[in-house]
Amino acid sequence: MKKEDCFYLGKIVKKYSFKGELLIKLDTDEPDLYESLDALFIDLRNNLVPFFIESSQLHKSDLLRVKFEDVDTEADADALIKSDIYLPLEFLPKLDDDKFYFHEIIGFQVIDKTHGNIGTIKSVNDSTAQALFEIDKDGIEILIPMNDEFISKVDKTKKEILVNTPEGLIDLYLE
Repeated sequence: MKKEDCFYLGKIVKKYSFKGELLIKLDTDEPDLYESLDALFIDLRNNLVPFFIESSQLHKSDLLRVKFEDVDTEADADALIKSDIYLPLEFLPKLDDDKFYFHEIIGFQVIDKTHGNIGTIKSVNDSTAQALFEIDKDGIEILIPMNDEFISKVDKTKKEILVNTPEGLIDLYLE
């Protein structure tokens, strides 16, 4: 399994018991969707390694308490702390038509109400306070905040996102 075929689910943050149980901080708005998984992938030295789950339950809303098969001691558990957790993309819940996962919209065209086609989404920058579309227009990078007020329509069939950006925003990049 390759990382590009998976999505980041969370990180192992600490041990829960002396029997090898661990707590995973889930990076999701719906932690209950992941309470009864059979297995997941742990990133160990840049390799995704499958781990089978013996038991799991939600712990304090966004933490998942997990007991993996063959992780039976504190030392076994210590070796996994701070590891990232991944699941295959097909485990992502289906979203309504107007909602999307960041990885789904890479390659979509962005059509602005005033400027027309302003380019192709090459990535999403979510390291800032507000996520940004990173758009390539003939070698020029255009950044547009992923703000519900700016996004008019998401057309997954046509692979287009229609936006209505504030006056002057696009011009900043094209002048």
